[in-house]
Amino acid sequence: MKKIQPSIVKRKALATTLQKEGNEVLTNFLIGAQEHALQEALEGEVEEFLERPYYQRKGEAGKGYRNGYYRRNITALGHRLTVAVPRVRNTKTPFISRILQGLSGVTERLHRFVVELYVRGLSTRDIEDGVMDAVGKPLFSRSSVSRLSRRLYEDYQAFCTRDLSHLDVVFLFLDGVYEAVRHYTNGQPLLCAWAICADGHKELLHVAAASGESQAAWIAFCEDLLQRGLRHPLLIVTDGSPGLVSAVTQSFPHADRQRCIVHKLRNIAQRLPKDVAKLIMAEVKAVYYAPNRSIADLLATAFIDKYAQRFPAAVKCFTDDLEACLMHLKYPEAHRRFIRSTNLLERAFEEEKRRTKILPQHQHERGALGLVFGVLHRTSKRWHGVKMTDTELAQLRHIRHLMCPDAGEAQFISFRTAA
Repeated sequence: MKKIQPSIVKRKALATTLQKEGNEVLTNFLIGAQEHALQEALEGEVEEFLERPYYQRKGEAGKGYRNGYYRRNITALGHRLTVAVPRVRNTKTPFISRILQGLSGVTERLHRFVVELYVRGLSTRDIEDGVMDAVGKPLFSRSSVSRLSRRLYEDYQAFCTRDLSHLDVVFLFLDGVYEAVRHYTNGQPLLCAWAICADGHKELLHVAAASGESQAAWIAFCEDLLQRGLRHPLLIVTDGSPGLVSAVTQSFPHADRQRCIVHKLRNIAQRLPKDVAKLIMAEVKAVYYAPNRSIADLLATAFIDKYAQRFPAAVKCFTDDLEACLMHLKYPEAHRRFIRSTNLLERAFEEEKRRTKILPQHQHERGALGLVFGVLHRTSKRWHGVKMTDTELAQLRHIRHLMCPDAGEAQFISFRTAA
């Protein structure tokens, strides 16, 4: 008895569906019609490739022969479709179905859509309940969403190996964020770096997990950036973490360092009585936001003389690392509001925390890195650039010349140093 083509089986099943009664007849008919049309198209592709119909023998000039089918489930057009994909053997060139390639593209876009939903705040349960087929059944289970979310870590791995030598990084920003990860009592730190380049665009450079914000961890982080081709920036913006400050001094010995004044203002305010904090902090801000370094030094001296006896703890906090707090005044005035704090990355961290707060904790480091990277990377795509005029670029080149007179590669403002 001759074998029956799957398209004929689908057509008979479709006719049987129309004879039934019930609320789901129309839906089942639409699914069956799509499966039948797809099945006929696949069989037609094979006939065209072999240049003979289903029952015709191979002959001497044949290109190969049919060798059965394999079952394949396809999620497309809002339904789960099941078809029998033909196998072809002994061909001079491999048979590749253009139809399945096209459907794979549709399925891949759907998978990417699910990953985007996960990154933008929906839990695996939300996606399972929200992405339904035409009959109200989930297209993706929680476990399948979790498997798809692993793509974020794959994207992260590719991101962490990309070459950085083409970037002309002028201002480098370093900071860390803590995420609740299983087996880490107080959360695991994720170290982050982003930059403002000479063409004005802002770039997320690196995200890496560490056991703590120690000097060794930050040195390893910075050395990874250098090994991937990062040039020596002019200015590095950090908070007051001792390990980070030491690592910056060791890894980027020629760079200026700017202390984030937002963190510094917060530290000073904590050491002042609440009833006078507002007035005194206005004087501190006048120092940090002075129009030039000379005025900043005069205001700083006056502030120390005025409050050293009344509020010694606040004044000590103010004088600690004062040089780094005022370093932004060395740079073009239009750039100062961008480089005197790590605010941009802090805002990105807020967006990331809004997403990860729905998770009690990450089960492992890979999940934390993938999700945090996914959020930060997408947030960075919306960052606005910094305008760099010819005059400002000339000022930056002059600062570079003072830092490292022998630096080559005149097309870059950033520079390389001898090992």
